Amino acid sequence: MNDLLLKQYIGLIECNNEKISILANTSAFIMQNFQDISWAGFYLFKNTELILGPFQGKIACTNIPLDKGVCGKAASTRKTVIVENVHQFAGHIACDSESNSEIVIPLIKGNQLYGVLDLDSTSFSRFSKEDQIIFEEISKILVQHL
Repeated sequence: MNDLLLKQYIGLIECNNEKISILANTSAFIMQNFQDISWAGFYLFKNTELILGPFQGKIACTNIPLDKGVCGKAASTRKTVIVENVHQFAGHIACDSESNSEIVIPLIKGNQLYGVLDLDSTSFSRFSKEDQIIFEEISKILVQHL
């Protein structure tokens, strides 16, 4: 894991108390520091579904039920989901037809679902276990500041 990258991320968000700004800068930070990511952003849990939050990339779906798509699966199971080929994922929601792989990390704050961090790539099998570790660490740091 890249400790310098995590220190830069902490420096970016630690003096900010505005949740929307923190989420927006986090998505921009990911887009600027990681290769081959076509969409980086958040879906926030509200009532019974995920609602589009700050993101970087093409336009996106605005509402995702917890029983649909990769985001819904990560949110409902509260576990990171890596999909090597989204076209083979049952119930995949195709917001961007150019997306081919995806990783979604649930954001849990105080034992409650806050939302998910959703990352897409136009490459197949883009996201590895190493990516999972660093994105989960970024998510842990993020949740502490929300």
